[in-house]
Amino acid sequence: MKSCLIVTGGRIDVDFTRSFLKRDHFDRVIAVDGALAVMEDLGLMPDYIVGDFDTVSPDIAEKYRQFPYIVWDVHKPEKNETDTELARSRALTLGCGRIVFIGATGGRLDHMLGNLHALYACLQNGVEAYLIDAQNRVCLIDGEKTFERAEQWGSYVSFLPYTEEVTGITLTGFRYALTDRTIRRGEEVGLCISNEIREEQALIRITDGVLVCIESRDAE
Repeated sequence: MKSCLIVTGGRIDVDFTRSFLKRDHFDRVIAVDGALAVMEDLGLMPDYIVGDFDTVSPDIAEKYRQFPYIVWDVHKPEKNETDTELARSRALTLGCGRIVFIGATGGRLDHMLGNLHALYACLQNGVEAYLIDAQNRVCLIDGEKTFERAEQWGSYVSFLPYTEEVTGITLTGFRYALTDRTIRRGEEVGLCISNEIREEQALIRITDGVLVCIESRDAE
């Protein structure tokens, strides 16, 4: 299964990202527009560069144009997709079965929410996809998902409805178990917030709908 790292133009914690990259390997790297400014600091060379290039400086862009093996995917600023969405589509066409987005959660809230919605096409295509930063790992869930306590991102696991309604939620191996519960957007928000994994493995099953899953830790 090929994996892809997408580095977007949002806020990036360089120290965290360097540490993360020491523990993980990616077959493809896609830089999104302004993310070119931090690629050298991260020790990364992109295979693809995607965007409308309205935020990266011309000098930095020209530097990467010297590498003939990099594929440029250039778009006009007036478009219906965000640059991150276009990068996600590129990763899907490459046949990647796992996609991780860095720089997709900090900065502008509108872009962060757009990046969350960019995960949905991954879910529909059976692709494992996450937005990550130093405190959070975010994905979408339908059906079921197993959590390994030894591999959890932080102390807490929260679930929020992505679709209007999510039915048949069953949680086992968590501090707060649930059996066949239904949650709806804007109702009983706290029911699935700040849960904790108590067993070596924890499992969530849902009958219908899509959940946002956020594994998180408190800021240091």
